[in-house]
This record gives sequence, C-alpha cells and structure tokens, in this order.
Amino acid sequence: MIIDCHCHAGKGDGFRGPWDTEARIDRHLARTHAAGIDKTVVFPVFNSDYATANARLARIVRRYPRELIGFASINPARDVGRAATMIRRAVEDYGFRGLKIHGLDSFPNREVCEAARLYRIPLLVDVVRRVAAVEMLAEQYPDLNFIIPHMGGFSDDWMTHMQVIDQLCRFPNVYGDTSGVRYWEILVRAVKRAGPHKIVFGSDGPLLHPALELYKIKLLRLPIEQERLITGGTIARLLAQSSTPAPISHHGTPPTLLMKGRARA
Repeated sequence: MIIDCHCHAGKGDGFRGPWDTEARIDRHLARTHAAGIDKTVVFPVFNSDYATANARLARIVRRYPRELIGFASINPARDVGRAATMIRRAVEDYGFRGLKIHGLDSFPNREVCEAARLYRIPLLVDVVRRVAAVEMLAEQYPDLNFIIPHMGGFSDDWMTHMQVIDQLCRFPNVYGDTSGVRYWEILVRAVKRAGPHKIVFGSDGPLLHPALELYKIKLLRLPIEQERLITGGTIARLLAQSSTPAPISHHGTPPTLLMKGRARA
C-alpha cells in the first residue's frame, strides 16, 4: 500500500496564495490514482480559524473515506487554552489520525504535545529551517512521534537537510518526509545514514505532483522491502499506534480508518 503522508485540502481565508486560499483535493486524487497511490494524509491550508478548517476537512474526508486520512491543524499560540479540546474533537468526532503544525503559525507547546500524547497520534511539524526545535521536542516527548516535512525546509538549504538527517539518526521518534526535497542526493544520504525506516513519502500536494514526488523514491533503486517502508510501511505503523477506537461521525457513518493490524505496506 502506498500512502502519501503530506497533502493539503480545503479552503483558507488569507488569499495571499494557494497555500491559504484553496487546495482542490478532487484534482489531486485523479493524479494519485494514476500514480498508484492508495491513501493520502490531508490537512487544512493556512487558516485564521483552524477549528472551522478542521470541521471543513472532516466533511471532505467523509466524501473520500477510502482514500483520505485526516490530520487536524492547530496554531498552538493562537489556540492556547482550546487546543486540547480541538484535538479531542478532531480525533474522537472526526476520526483524524494525526496533527499538523506549521512553524509559520507557531511551534508546538506543552498543551498540544500532552493532548497528542493522550491519543498517541503523530505530529507533522514544519519547522521552516528552525531545526533546533526538533531537539527540544524529541527530547521532551520521547514517546511522541514527530514527522519533519521537507527534511526541515522547503527552500534549497543543504545544511538544514543535513542537520535533520543527523536528528533522524539520533532520535528514534523523529522521521523525515520527502515532500518537495529538491536535492535528490539528500534522499540518498538520508536513507544511507538514518535508514529507510526513518523516511516517509510525502507529495505536498496538490501544488506538487504526487507522481513526480513518488518517482524520486523509485529512483533510489532500493530493495522492495526498503522502498515499501518509505512509501507506506512506516507511516502506516505510526498511524496504527493510535489508542483511540474508531469513532462514529455525527452523520452515523463510521469513517474508514487505517487501524492497527489492518495496514499493509
């Protein structure tokens, strides 16, 4: 099973660019079908109110229950005092399986990490090249799994990528996603040094084409067992660690979730 761990869906309200205006998941899913991708993790684009954005995303996930896995978005600074409630609603009511936090909003705080720990959900944290944050998060919460998208930064920053590779080697609870990594040699080094079990495939769709991002993994020419870890096995394992039972939506339809023991790489 091929799982894309990094994609955006739904509408925003900033209108500065596609990243805070709208991510059309219907167009993206047509591309994932053609690329042979089975499931896609989705989270909202930038929003001024993530509680509303998460509710919108839940409706999108319900439309594509066999293909989409929802992650909630939180702005820890703006949502202070209500973040735990938002995470509870996302997991228990919407059936979401993880959390996305972007450093351009703010970085995870203890309220967010404690709530994520309660449900044992992974946190995908875009540190926007501020890789020191990974040190503190991984050390303070060794029982939480952190996924660092773009290997630390979307821009062409070789040294940021190299620092993240070092963190993948040192922290068992830190993983790197491949989305938007332009230096293919970085992926080669990450697999060689940290191991294929510490790398997860992501596309950063819908703006980036999932087939192109997936082909980067194919070009590594890894043994099939190692390739499967990157393209689905590891993220399936992280998602399956959630201790929360499958919820029933407000419409009475059980969402299709990637539950423990049912995922196959």
